[in-house]
Amino acid sequence: MVKRFLYLIIYIVLFIPSLGKAQINTERVMSIARNALYFEDYVLSIQYFNQVINAKPYLADPFFFRGLAKFNLDDYQGAEKDCSEAIDRNPFVVSAYQVRGLSRIRQDNYKGAVMDYQTALKLDPENIVLWHNMALCRLRLNDYEGAKADLDTLLTISPKYTKAYLIRSEIDLQQKDTITAEKDIRRSLDLDKYDPDAWNTLALLHLRQEKWQEAEGDLDQAIHLSTKDATPYINRALARFHQKNLRGAMDDYDLGLRVDPNNFIGHYNRGLLRAQVGDDNRAIEDFNFVLNIDPADMMATFNRGLLLDQTGDYKGAIRDYTTVINKYPNFLVGYQQRAAARRKIGDLKGAEQDELKVLRAQLDRQNGLRKSMVNDTADENEEDDREQTRKRSDKNMNNYHKLVVADSDEETTKYKNDYRGRVQDKNVAIKPEPMYALTYYEKSSDVKSQVNYYKFIEQMNNSKVLPDRLLITNNEAALTEEEAKKHFTSIDEMSAQIVAHPDDVNKKFARAMDFYLVQDFDNALKDLNNVIEQSSDFFPAYFMRSLIRYKQLEYQRMSGDDGVEKLAVKAIDYDSVKKDLDKVIELAPDFVYAYYNRGNVESMMKDYHAALVDYDQCLELDSKFADAYFNRGLTNIYLGNNRQGIEDLSKAGELGLYSAYNIIKRFTDVKE
Repeated sequence: MVKRFLYLIIYIVLFIPSLGKAQINTERVMSIARNALYFEDYVLSIQYFNQVINAKPYLADPFFFRGLAKFNLDDYQGAEKDCSEAIDRNPFVVSAYQVRGLSRIRQDNYKGAVMDYQTALKLDPENIVLWHNMALCRLRLNDYEGAKADLDTLLTISPKYTKAYLIRSEIDLQQKDTITAEKDIRRSLDLDKYDPDAWNTLALLHLRQEKWQEAEGDLDQAIHLSTKDATPYINRALARFHQKNLRGAMDDYDLGLRVDPNNFIGHYNRGLLRAQVGDDNRAIEDFNFVLNIDPADMMATFNRGLLLDQTGDYKGAIRDYTTVINKYPNFLVGYQQRAAARRKIGDLKGAEQDELKVLRAQLDRQNGLRKSMVNDTADENEEDDREQTRKRSDKNMNNYHKLVVADSDEETTKYKNDYRGRVQDKNVAIKPEPMYALTYYEKSSDVKSQVNYYKFIEQMNNSKVLPDRLLITNNEAALTEEEAKKHFTSIDEMSAQIVAHPDDVNKKFARAMDFYLVQDFDNALKDLNNVIEQSSDFFPAYFMRSLIRYKQLEYQRMSGDDGVEKLAVKAIDYDSVKKDLDKVIELAPDFVYAYYNRGNVESMMKDYHAALVDYDQCLELDSKFADAYFNRGLTNIYLGNNRQGIEDLSKAGELGLYSAYNIIKRFTDVKE
């Protein structure tokens, strides 16, 4: 019966300080829960926080951290509710207002978010993240003066905060003040010329001013610094189109669609350009894609009809023309094209009806009837005919042949969504690839093809001494709720078996793995210590002990981000990690992952030369070890050896770590 009750297992195995009291040790459970949260095991962390809340519902922290976990699982309503509970219990925690504000933003409650940030700023008036987010909320609310006032305060606090200048430039553009906007953008670039967002914003300004060549140059810089966004390619295609460089424009649409295969504007405009150069079949493919995204797009429907007509599919063309005419019954070009297509398939009666419709409309125009009786597709004027582009929201069917550009509100989406906060940001700083672990779970990767194998681990798997297949990876996957339950149950089962077979090292190691996976590092270490005492040559125990100690130190070093007092982590603490890895290498000198992890530890201790020696050894054992190339490249850069570092990063990119290319670009200037 015990196996069926997850929480009872937690009580029995982990948390009962006294059977008489039958209470959980809330401090211990909170510690494990925050471990799980820090290492992105959100589902598991929520289970632990639930235990603390049930035991001590008057505490604020478990509600806040559970809200943080829910936020990261995109449960914004649940996150807001938990943060509100935390604030009710302790109204002086800035992080609770920050996370609730972000949760409200995700639910489009910008006024509520502003109220949270205002309250939080009374407690922490120099918090840059809060000022940044509040300014963006005011921008969403069209409160431009309020947003500018927030940004002015932010820049008083942090004069070199470049994003503030970029957000202010967006407000300037909304207010049609291009001169001030350019000053703000230039100021941002003066502070950081390697910021792709600044170059993108300057390009947007030049596009609005129809300075096509300048815009293309700005976008060259933006693309050089970051290839992860399709927008610079789409915008550079537009700049090239206006300079009559159709081939270059199509190349950019191709590149942009590789980054974002679902980009509407990319497919629509590439379809138009393909049609212009006679590549009709592939142009049809683009318009098919557009219509899969938005079946109600009549301009795409009409363009596809023209292309089907051109390629001899007259019935398909007539179908598309009819769809458009049904939506816009006074669209004369549609009748003209359908009449011609009907004649081609022998439908003379239908063709004559369409031609008669066109003739009557022409007579009406000559007789001075209102234009809306001739064309009801909205906002037709002579200036439109001279323009080569149209806004995406434009519904004037006479503009079907024009390239699409984003609406003004779409252009500023980047900054309107650029809310800051550790809780929702992935770490975009330059950092080494993570430590390798032994685990049962690994995230899938579409690009990284490295096979992690070691004979002894494979022998363990083949002998089935562990309940699951052991993997070697530095891309660990968080547990699902079912997987967490499975390992809590396994802890109970292994505990019974260990009592029956106290000398079975494999069972103790298996329970240590279970404890590790549910983020109970203290109990995992106890089991690993016992394994090492009984079998001093069992290197996986040393390897996992080093990893767990490293993770504990990493958590302690970073825990101050959430308002908890940051613990001093000294080099001597990392020495214990390093000693375990030394032992692994002594017992298994060809176990490449021990050298790699030791190199990471040495890099953390800023002993870069020792780290290089270990990464070198990794690559002697495995010349296709992408992570070792990546980390050796960064280490060389830390030492000022940029040329060697870039060479290693290039090799890492070649082997599937594509993030290396972005780092390479940040350390090289675009050629003029």
